[in-house]
Amino acid sequence: MSRNVIMVTGVLVILFGGFIWGIAGASEEPMCIPMGEITLEAPDGIEARRAAVEFPHSVHFDYACKDCHHKWTGKETIQNCTTSGCHDITESPKKSGKKNLQKDAELKYYKTAFHKQCIGCHKQIKNQNLILELSRVTTHDKMPDTGPTSCNACHPKE
Repeated sequence: MSRNVIMVTGVLVILFGGFIWGIAGASEEPMCIPMGEITLEAPDGIEARRAAVEFPHSVHFDYACKDCHHKWTGKETIQNCTTSGCHDITESPKKSGKKNLQKDAELKYYKTAFHKQCIGCHKQIKNQNLILELSRVTTHDKMPDTGPTSCNACHPKE
């Protein structure tokens, strides 16, 4: 077979495959990934004590979506964290004698979920950077930014 026939056949296979793939996915809504900053604020009806957080979503694109959106299956639209059934408790849970129930309630409290996720990840990166720094291993890569861990760094004074 000549080289041209093989090339034309390859191009036709790619075009036909792309056409079939386009038809198969035509009924699905494309995923929309928010770029830039997302404002994270208290749920409706809750009086916030601090300013809303301007979350730089696009800065976090190096991480897997499921690192934060832990209930997302990859098929449906990602819901707000305070959607019913996720982190939808709007008042700090009262202390109870049962540790597991208390821990579950705290994680469903929207404020605890955000703080554990964001600050916890930033502290983990800070610890990894410190370990790397103390190891004195030479690397050409820039160490990742740790992100803020203090109240005022995320919640600026209004």
